[in-house]
Formats: sequence, structure tokens, C-alpha cells
Amino acid sequence: MKTTGMVGVLELLAGVLATGAGASAPPAARIINSFETPTELRQLRAGDAQIAPTDKFATEGAHALRVTFGAAEWPNVTFTPETPWDWRQYGGLAFDVSNPGGAAISFSVRVDDDPSANGQVHCRTGGGAIGAGKTATFVFPLGRQDAMALGMRALPALPGMQSLGAEGGGAFDAGHITAFQIFMHNPQNRPALIVDNVRVVPPVALHGIVDAFGQYTGADWPGKLKDAGALAKRRAAEAADLSAHPAPADRDEMGGWANGPKLPPAKTFRTTRRDGKWWLVTPQGHLFLSLGVDCVTLSERTLTAGRADLFANLPAAPDPLARHAGYTKDIHAGPVKEGADFDFYAANLERKFGPDYETPALQSALARLPSWGFNTVGNWSDERLYRNGRVPYTATAWVNGDHAHVRSGSDYWGEMHDPFDPRFATDVAASLAATVPKVKGDPLCIGYFVDNELSWAGQGEDGGRYGLAYGALNETAAHSPAKRAFVAQIKAKYADIASLNAAWGAKFADWNALDAPYKPADPLNAAQRADLGAFVKALALKYFGVIRDELKRLDPDHLYLGCRFAWRTPEAVAAAAEICDVVSFNIYEPRVDPKAWAFLDT
Repeated sequence: MKTTGMVGVLELLAGVLATGAGASAPPAARIINSFETPTELRQLRAGDAQIAPTDKFATEGAHALRVTFGAAEWPNVTFTPETPWDWRQYGGLAFDVSNPGGAAISFSVRVDDDPSANGQVHCRTGGGAIGAGKTATFVFPLGRQDAMALGMRALPALPGMQSLGAEGGGAFDAGHITAFQIFMHNPQNRPALIVDNVRVVPPVALHGIVDAFGQYTGADWPGKLKDAGALAKRRAAEAADLSAHPAPADRDEMGGWANGPKLPPAKTFRTTRRDGKWWLVTPQGHLFLSLGVDCVTLSERTLTAGRADLFANLPAAPDPLARHAGYTKDIHAGPVKEGADFDFYAANLERKFGPDYETPALQSALARLPSWGFNTVGNWSDERLYRNGRVPYTATAWVNGDHAHVRSGSDYWGEMHDPFDPRFATDVAASLAATVPKVKGDPLCIGYFVDNELSWAGQGEDGGRYGLAYGALNETAAHSPAKRAFVAQIKAKYADIASLNAAWGAKFADWNALDAPYKPADPLNAAQRADLGAFVKALALKYFGVIRDELKRLDPDHLYLGCRFAWRTPEAVAAAAEICDVVSFNIYEPRVDPKAWAFLDT
């Protein structure tokens, strides 16, 4: 059997982390599985994986568990109790992990509160990563308090542990845990993890976890700010460092490849294809790889409403820094949609540069970027950096207005624009007219991003590829311009309703029947996929075309940089490639898989 040394340490931590005076003592850590007894091993079930006890990397006692993940979509090892576990009093599910391989590994954890859990309901999931040859302790938050209910992505981990985060919708009963699993998604080369000391651990106190500078109070690290006076010293040290480290010598004044191929100069940035690769080109004619930083701003507001207990020392009148308290509206996710906030970042800039901090702070940012190897002020940055005279930048535009929209079935940021609505073109013109004059004629402006992470893909077959087509079909023709456009497309292709019925396997009485909401039965046949895909392409061509035409009318010289795809379909990407000067993607991955992006080589 394992020793109880680890448990003893966690009991001590529990006392240190008690949540305030008069709070009941949190429970001691409790071992769930240490892989030492037949009873513990009977909890385990392998799914497309091989499991075996091992003494290598065992962090307590004699044995750990080696899990080798197979070449499958969701290989896993699942832990199942004889009767459901009650973990309501605990803050997290913790375990030690070792990576015996030669490459970093990403993995995930899922905890179920009902046998019917399917990855979407009755469960919570999280994920982490561990480097080659490394050993670390991870914790999956379990507390009765939902992190997002506090406006947090995850609750703080115990000291020495890395949080896996926990996401999921709907109610979750930590008092009825029926299973948990460690899994991977489509792993390559049969990676292995060694797992040990699976345990539930006490909760972390949340009272006062944010200090006066907006930093976490529960840990220390190099560079953590201890007093406001240190900022003046840092300012002087930073100025000396920036002076000693100018931009790399092989770049032109706009950050282009000064020693590379030379093209004719032009008024603004442009694109070129050279040796089969696309490049941006600076106005001086040098090839340019944009290395930018998003969100170069002077403000980053933190919600305080409903969670004031988290903050150890919020400035209040007569402290001059109290002016950085404010009010936030239209909060995307969290405990409230609007409420009081505080801008720690702006307060720290004032501590560093003084009351008139805006200009020196922006100039400092413009000096930092090239010194650190960057050559672009990225999207979402302060508009006072437009026409900055020093560093190239991208302009940000949105299409706003009261035109119609189309549901994709997965509308995270909102529903997709309906470009078939005549009001869309009117709203595009009004929206771009508000942005273009701010940058028109400036050679440092690379171009315009218009919109962001639109709902191109939805839910359902082929990863939601036809979500927008489903959304249009599910509307009435009387109320949806997109539905009318789809019906017109179908009528133009099929000679009569009988031909459509034969192709789709449908039973429409006549063309008028298409005007009502309709949902094709799954799975789609080949003709339906072709027609729904053609509509998604037509919608994308219309969307990008309307914006491109208006943008080039207002500013023919600058580039149209696309809409920053997060969710995408092949049809939407193809349409963007036909119309935009640059097709942009937001990739939320630790690394880029060349196979997944091979379509860009065509």
C-alpha cells in the first residue's frame, strides 16, 4: 500500500486554505485509486487503450498505471465506482502524470454524474498538456461553485498543481459521480501516460485572491509586482533595454525582409506569389511576414459586480486610482450581463507613467514591438495607434445594423449576417464609412479585418458544414431573404417539383410547400449535400462580395484581410479565396498540423 505522506501534506494545505473565519474545516484529501489493490484495479476500464500497472515513475508506493492510447478517435481509461462517489465537499480531482515519451502530449479529462452522460450533458470536461519526460500534478475542478458563475474560466488550483479547467452545460451533481476518464482525441503514434495517486482534494479559498495590482495572491513568480514604487524602476530599466535592443537589422523600416527579394515600391501593402508561396509586400517592395500582437490597448476591464470578495484591495475615493472603476455592459459569459468593474491595467499604467499615462504608454508599446521582434500592431488594438508613423497595423471594422440574420445551429458569437437582405449592403456601407477615413492613405495600414469568427459552420452532419443551409430552410420565405434565395436556387436547378422530390427523396406537394420551414431528414443524400453546399457557397460569395465592393469603393488601395475564420466550411473558405485579398484564420491549437491545412496548398 502507498504511504500517507501526500495525504498528510494535503491535510495541512486544507487548514491553510480554509475559507475565512468561522468556516467549517474542509475535508482531508481522499485517495480514489493508487493502483495497488485488486479492488482499485477493478475500477478501471480501457477503451481503445492498453493499461498495465508499472513501477516506473511511481510517485508514491510501489505502482502506478501506464496507459497507452490507441489509434482511435477517443481512446481512454475510465474509472467507475461500485456505487457513485460523493465529491460535493471537495474542490478537485487530482492526479500525478508522467510522460515517458519523447514528445509533448495533450490529454483531456471527463467526469460524469450519470450513466447517460454523452460528452455533452451530465458531464464536465477539461484538458492539459505535459512535456516530454516531465512529471506534474494536475487538478480537475469539481467544486460546488461553477467557475463561470464567478466570471472565471477555472478555479485556482492547489499550490503545485496545474488546473485542467472544467467546462460543460446544464446542471452537474458532484454528489453522484458515476465515472471519470482520461482520454485523447485521435492521438498519433500510440502515446503513453503514467498516472498515479488519483485523489480528491479540498477546495481552495477564493476570498482576496486578487491583489491591488490585479495579480493572483495565491502564488509567487519572478517579476510579480510587490509595491507600486517598483514600477518607476521598471520603467527606467525597460527604456534602457529598448534602447539597447532595436528592431532586427535585417528588416526595413516597416518590418519587411530588407535583405530579401526586392519588388517595385507601391503606395500600400500588397500581396505577391513567389516560388509557390504567398507573401505580403511592404510599400518599399520587401517581402513581409506579419508578426503581430493583438489587443495593444490601454484598458482591460475586470468585472467586480457580484464578486467583490475576490479582491483584496480595490482602490476607492479619495484614492485617485478609483477613477478606473467603471461599469461594463454586454458581457458575453459570466455571472451577470452588466455590472461594476475595475480597470487594473489602466491603474497600473497610471502608477507607472503618471496621470497623463496614455501617450507615453502607447509610445512605449510602439517601441516594444520591434524590439521584441514583432512588426505589426494586431487586431483589436487601440485606434490611437492608427497612423502611428512607426509600426504597421491592421484596421478593425464591423458590420452592424438591423438587417436579417441566419442561424447556423452553433451561433457562439451571434447569428450569421443574411447578405441577401438588401439592408445588408446599406449597413455595410454605413459601417465601413465609419472606419475607412481613419486609415485611408496611410502606408502603414496593412488592411482591414471586417467582422470576426462568424458562424459559418453549425451543428449536424459533416461538422455543421451545411448549418447555414439548414438555418435558411427552417425559416419561412416571407420572413427570410436567405430562404427566398435558397428557393430560387432550387427552382433554377430543377425543372419541376417532381424532379426535386426525386433528387431529395422528399414529398413536396408543389413549389409553394418550400416556403414553409423545412428540415431535411438525416443523413443527407448526395443531391442534398450538393444543393446545401451550393447555397452555403452562394451565401459566402454574396457576403464577401458586398463587403469587398464597398471597401474597394471607399479605399481601393488597402487590402481586404477577410473575416478571421474560426468555424469554417470548405464552401465559405473557397468563396473568401475568390474575393478577399487575404484569407484569415484564427487557430486555437498548440501547434499547426500540416495535414489539416493541406487544402491551402491548392
